[in-house]
Amino acid sequence: MIRNPIDIASRVSPRLSALLSSRANDPECEQPVTLMAVRRFLADLLPDDFKEAERMHHFDVDISMLDELDVFIEEFGGSALAVDFVQASASEPLSRAIESVVGDENRENPPTLATVRDAILAGLGASLVGDGVLEDDEDDTLLSEIDALIERFGEDTLAEELLRYE
Repeated sequence: MIRNPIDIASRVSPRLSALLSSRANDPECEQPVTLMAVRRFLADLLPDDFKEAERMHHFDVDISMLDELDVFIEEFGGSALAVDFVQASASEPLSRAIESVVGDENRENPPTLATVRDAILAGLGASLVGDGVLEDDEDDTLLSEIDALIERFGEDTLAEELLRYE
């Protein structure tokens, strides 16, 4: 399977990205999950009258997830891996932790995901809770989340690239 080298996930709507992520990470789904498999899943969820109207293109009010998926299938093929289209960014709590590491004036180089992981292991989460930057329960998932990002992108990825700005 050929992986798409460009950052196509940045073109995917948050709703479609969430659907693609849930399907790609569902252990009951046939692996690897492709765009066509997600399209079939989504089409099966639609009521029959909507499916018929969809085929006749009577909907032009807004681009539906199915329409958006069709655009990507046309451009990249139905066998493209769904995971390549999932937007990746840090959660709000992890974004705050990354910003804390980025803002450290004693740091010479931009922090990588490994640098942020080391800071979390050294107690960054507890420190941010103590400073009121994070809620008590928000530091519980920082380590597992940073590990998942490292697994997906590699430990040398610049942490700033995964910040979520809302």
